[in-house]
Amino acid sequence: MTTLPQPRAVLWDMDGVLVDSAAYHFEAWRTALAELEGFHVSYEQFKQTFGQRNDTILRALFGPDYPDQSIARVGERKEQLYRALVRERGIRPLPGVRRWLERLRAGGWRQAVASAAPRANVEAILDALDLRPFFAAYTGAEDVTRGKPDPQVYLVAAARLGVVPSRAIVIEDAPAGLEGARRAGMKCIGVCSSHGDLDADIVVASLEALPDDALDQLVPPEVR
Repeated sequence: MTTLPQPRAVLWDMDGVLVDSAAYHFEAWRTALAELEGFHVSYEQFKQTFGQRNDTILRALFGPDYPDQSIARVGERKEQLYRALVRERGIRPLPGVRRWLERLRAGGWRQAVASAAPRANVEAILDALDLRPFFAAYTGAEDVTRGKPDPQVYLVAAARLGVVPSRAIVIEDAPAGLEGARRAGMKCIGVCSSHGDLDADIVVASLEALPDDALDQLVPPEVR
């Protein structure tokens, strides 16, 4: 009986990997927190929690007893502001992103977005950049109960693609995301767009610097 080759996948983080949206996120947090809580968040405070789930961010700012209702209220306002900025001002993919998306699609890799952001944010970015055709699946905050470095978001994304963890590669820009990839049993590529010191199987300054054979080296194609 002939066994078909197992498919390979790339799981893309969004913020800091597909796009540099930090400025929009900071502006949205600053406005939402000032409006609803009278709180002026510093860029340093923002930077320390960027990429985490909203409940994690808000409880880091206001303490573990910050109410769920307030998390929902502030989080919803912040995300509305963020999506408005994306629509009104536009956004660009980071260097090398589109080339690699096209290269991976041509090579038969399955691709998904694995993000801690709300699904509406993922959809807003994919639509703004016209990237939906590249992705067979995506996950957002609503699809998981635990944030990175827990591996749940990657395992859900891989399952949706029908790919086993050992055949998946995660592309991330944050230490928590890379730790989650390792816990998921996946190879990982670190992009130094927001953090300068990353622990990954391959670390690059940008995807433009990623060697053409890098992903095949991490997860070789199966030959039957």
